[in-house]
Amino acid sequence: MKCQKCQKNNADTHIKRVINGQFEEYHLCSECAKEMGYSNVFEGFSNSFADDFNSLFGSFFENALPARTQATRCETCGSTYNDITRTGMMGCADCYKVFEDRIMPTIRRIHGNTTHCGKNSPSSKARVFEKEEKKEEKPKSELEVLKDKLAEAIENQEFEQAAELRDKIKEMEGE
Repeated sequence: MKCQKCQKNNADTHIKRVINGQFEEYHLCSECAKEMGYSNVFEGFSNSFADDFNSLFGSFFENALPARTQATRCETCGSTYNDITRTGMMGCADCYKVFEDRIMPTIRRIHGNTTHCGKNSPSSKARVFEKEEKKEEKPKSELEVLKDKLAEAIENQEFEQAAELRDKIKEMEGE
């Protein structure tokens, strides 16, 4: 797939965003993604722990840190952790297992969790129940009732009834 912006390079960056209910999706090359302000999530993480550790303890642990030539590689695709941090992409699915100890803290920091719990998880249902429980029951106005009926008519594809309800709502709002 070609980049949607420059139409020249292959798209290697996929961006999805929802702003005010508007869904946007882009397939961009890395250069156009950088121009638009989308940078690598893993940028700057490659050796930050090693550098911080080394600055604290000096050369005492210098031999304990692996040399760059001895970097661990994924047996399936040959990627190193440095490759992943440089490109921001995993080489393959096995990279998650090989580099788990280094990748998971970053994923936890970004997403807050490392397991997908979905919309219907027990914790999300509990939050919805708490919100519903806190709502005070107040009678709906005639306008609110009409809007609910309009939404229901649209959902059921009863467009003639929906048009009538829409006109009534506009009439009431005009008053």
